[in-house]
Amino acid sequence: MKQHRRFIAGAVCPKCAEMDRLVTYSNEEGTFRECVSCGYTDKQIEQEETLESEVLETRVNQLTPMELDDEVVPLKIFDPSGTKH
Repeated sequence: MKQHRRFIAGAVCPKCAEMDRLVTYSNEEGTFRECVSCGYTDKQIEQEETLESEVLETRVNQLTPMELDDEVVPLKIFDPSGTKH
């Protein structure tokens, strides 16, 4: 089976510091990255999926809507020059 290698845009090789020379590929042993300039290779660490309890709660991922202030104040926009358009 032939490996599909993909370039990593904007990546810099940790060994030779060349930009846009790293490719990534996967095989039965894992996922690797390799520099096509100097031959540097390393295995990528597999990250476990984060549990929902570990995710920081933000206003975007809250299940209940945010509470609004009881007091609603209208916004008045006026023309400081005093002329109407």
